[in-house]
Amino acid sequence: MDLLKNVFSLGLGAAAATKEQIEKAVDSLVKKGDISKEDSKDLIKQWVEKGEQAQKQLDESVKAKVNQALNGLNLATKEEVRELERRIVILEQKNQNIQP
Repeated sequence: MDLLKNVFSLGLGAAAATKEQIEKAVDSLVKKGDISKEDSKDLIKQWVEKGEQAQKQLDESVKAKVNQALNGLNLATKEEVRELERRIVILEQKNQNIQP
């Protein structure tokens, strides 16, 4: 699960960098006179929203791929491990009762 957290953190960092890059690009367009200051705010908002949507899709895709890889490893689930631990405790208790 730490891998997932690291992947998502990386994605958030990329999204923040993208917003900063978008703002710089739009500011450059304003300075050149290609767009007005008022239009720049809307443009930044639109591009940031598209970036966030793309980031969300990427995050979902990465999560699905990681889950698929983990499922392919045939690892025990938390529930399965808890059930085995419970069974071990029961067997240990039975074993203590049998020993003289």
